[in-house]
Amino acid sequence: MKTNCENCPLRQLELFEDMTNDEVQFMSKFKTGEFVAQPGTELLAEGASSSHLYTALEGMGLRYKTLEDGNRQVVGFVLPGDFIGLQSGVMHEMKHSVEATTQMTMCVFNRSELWDLFKQQPRRAFDLTHVAATEEFLLGEMLAAVGQMDGIAKISWVLNRFYKRLTALGLNENDQVPLPYRQQDIADAMGLSLVHTNKTLAKLRGQGVVTWSDDTLTVHRPDTLAELGYAKGIMPVRRPLI
Repeated sequence: MKTNCENCPLRQLELFEDMTNDEVQFMSKFKTGEFVAQPGTELLAEGASSSHLYTALEGMGLRYKTLEDGNRQVVGFVLPGDFIGLQSGVMHEMKHSVEATTQMTMCVFNRSELWDLFKQQPRRAFDLTHVAATEEFLLGEMLAAVGQMDGIAKISWVLNRFYKRLTALGLNENDQVPLPYRQQDIADAMGLSLVHTNKTLAKLRGQGVVTWSDDTLTVHRPDTLAELGYAKGIMPVRRPLI
């Protein structure tokens, strides 16, 4: 393993809750290794079971469901610190797929040892419940945006969410954060056509709010972006790191 839990760079971020020394030692034993996934790699497949659970250490991915007609619904994005595979660990199979968008480094855990976490580390088990509840909350926020907001608000909401979360991950440099997704990914997530998404991004660029190009999102007017997405004053939810 290139990164041990004691020196995990994610633990230094305010976004993640503190861990006790005992919890760090347990996680060091729970973690079995790391692997690097190349862009386009399917990390977890809908309908399949996996013997492993993962935490994204570096890189970005997305979660999606494939419909019977072949269309895709993006149900979420994977950013550093996100825990994936819990559905397979609890429900015995994944209900959506997870794919690497960029090169990703994943911390690997054996699913078979998940029960040891509940038996030996009840606080960590509660943290796992916290992670699941946070994902449920974020999915609810996304559903509200998809169902109740107009195009400009939807795009502003999702870009603001990326901007705030990536800033909290220490990836903001001069009001620029990496955003290596395609416009189609954003369109699929927000229930918009690609044409509508493209026109909305052009409008936001023309108003001097944001510029998204070369896999980089530049936010020129953060307060305006948050206001347009009905998210002024809302910050990323502090969460446990598994």
